[in-house]
Amino acid sequence: MKSSIAKADLIEGMAKGMAVLESFDTERQRLNATLTADRAGLTRAAARRHLLTLAHLGYLETDGSYFWLSAKVLRFSGSYLASARLPRALQPTLNRLAVQAQESFSAVVLDADEVVIVARSGNDRNPSTTGGGRVIAYGLHMGARLPAHATSTGRVLLAAKTKTAFSAWMKGRHLHRLTPLTTVDAKLFRALIDKVRQDDFCIASEEHELGVHALAVPLRNTKGVTVAALNVVASHSRLSTQAMQRDLLPLMFEAARELRPLM
Repeated sequence: MKSSIAKADLIEGMAKGMAVLESFDTERQRLNATLTADRAGLTRAAARRHLLTLAHLGYLETDGSYFWLSAKVLRFSGSYLASARLPRALQPTLNRLAVQAQESFSAVVLDADEVVIVARSGNDRNPSTTGGGRVIAYGLHMGARLPAHATSTGRVLLAAKTKTAFSAWMKGRHLHRLTPLTTVDAKLFRALIDKVRQDDFCIASEEHELGVHALAVPLRNTKGVTVAALNVVASHSRLSTQAMQRDLLPLMFEAARELRPLM
């Protein structure tokens, strides 16, 4: 949740610099001044100055025309993972679930229109290299940002919003299609979120990536506020959605109850 700030206390230059950094994502890893200006809502001249400054400080690298993130930006994520209470509190439970179920588990938080993975079960094995085992779906790594509307975790976290807040989130929003099975119709999506509220869990089948199912449940604190979501992914060939709900959902609900005092 964003804190309020008086206009006199807001450093506009810092806000613009952060907007420039946030312009880089998985779709656009390299940007020039024109592209950055468009993405960050700045003039081209302002975008160029911010890019050059960030490169001078070591947060960007450049070939003279295009810029891209440097390894220095990982200082922020590393400090968060080392100091934040949530990932540390969740890690033992995620590892235990992975051993029990032999699947990959993650904890995720909502950030605007994306979800961010803040904790992952350890020792995941990639079926493409081992010939079996847990699924590591595309993009599922620590710090990964995924579209909320197409993920089980995103839908669980959106369902935790009040109806007024969810309506505000939906207003004017275009739901992008990631696979042929992604729900992009606004009316159908609203109905889907209503169902998640009633069920208190969500299964998203091949909506973010073909061949992959995902199951998520909310993680609430002792006040009943949803602060994160717990999810598991499995391949279409390994587990059906029915099997996930039958075999994995009880484990996840129990884990959520155990974690509640730690949230």
